[in-house]
Order: sequence, then structure tokens, then C-alpha cells
Amino acid sequence: MALVSPPETPLGSPCPDFELPDPGGKPWTRDGLRGPNGLVVAFICNHCPYVIAMAGRLAADFRVLADQGIGGVCIMSNNWQRYPADAPDKMPAFAQAHGLAVPYLVDETQDVARAFGAVCTPDLFGYGPDLTLGYRGRLDDAGRGPVDGRRAELLAAMAALAGGNAVADQVPSMGCSIKWR
Repeated sequence: MALVSPPETPLGSPCPDFELPDPGGKPWTRDGLRGPNGLVVAFICNHCPYVIAMAGRLAADFRVLADQGIGGVCIMSNNWQRYPADAPDKMPAFAQAHGLAVPYLVDETQDVARAFGAVCTPDLFGYGPDLTLGYRGRLDDAGRGPVDGRRAELLAAMAALAGGNAVADQVPSMGCSIKWR
């Protein structure tokens, strides 16, 4: 496990278009997942301790965001042949165990991760109503530690973007590197 911090991504970049299947084979598209107030794309996997530590909080934040008209999706881009815990057949159980109600999609070719510039899990991208990147940062300031009194940075950022405001404070997410083929 290597701790990775993502590189800066230019704010204002358009959200890459994509179509990916869930583990059952149902296709999902960017435009079908977006909400009227934006979209959050989270690159995660099943085995990363950083993801495991925040998955329940991410699920809760996705529920809040849905109530605010912001769509959400999780994407698993790891090479599951080398990391079998991330295999598509294990993704539904992971999502259920952590309460993820948003689609959890399989990026088998890793083309979508490359299009976004994702480098780690978790790697979070927040897009405003016009689907331009307004936030690339961490979920909150709790990391793998206690969550009491956490500062919910993704929620604050997405509220700002939905209201047409820029997000000034962006702290990069940290986690395990994407396991490339």
C-alpha cells in the first residue's frame, strides 16, 4: 500500500463523459447520474484502508447531496486480477456493508480513471450544475481518525458549487494508489 496524494487538476475542466456498467452489467452514463445541481464522482475500491475508513461517511454525504439535487457515483478502477478483494462480484457486498446507495461502477479498462486523472482511492471530483470541475479534494478532515466534530469539506464544497460560488479551500484527498494494469 502506497500513500498517494492526487496532483492538482485545473478547476473549470469539463467532466469527462463516460458509460460504465455496474457489477450486474447495467450501463450508467454521466448524464444519467448527474443531478440538476451537479455531480460527485468518487474513485474508490474495496480493499483500501482509507476508503474503508470513510465509506460510511461518504455514503451518508451522498444521501445529503441527493436531497440537494446533486448526483453521485462511485467508480472502481483497480486491477482486480492483482487485487481480488476489488473484483466486481465483491463490490455489491462492499456497497451494502457501507450503505452506499449510489451506483458503484466497474472501470475495467481504466480509461475512465485516466480521463479524470484519478490516481488514488479515494479520489473525489465535484462538478457544479454546468459539469465543470469545482472541487477536487478530500471528503472531510477526519481521515482515518475519529469523526466527532468532523469538517464535512465535500458537503460544503458542493453546496457552494450548487449556489454558483467557487470553492476556495481544497485539501487533496490521500489514499492508496490506483492499481494500474
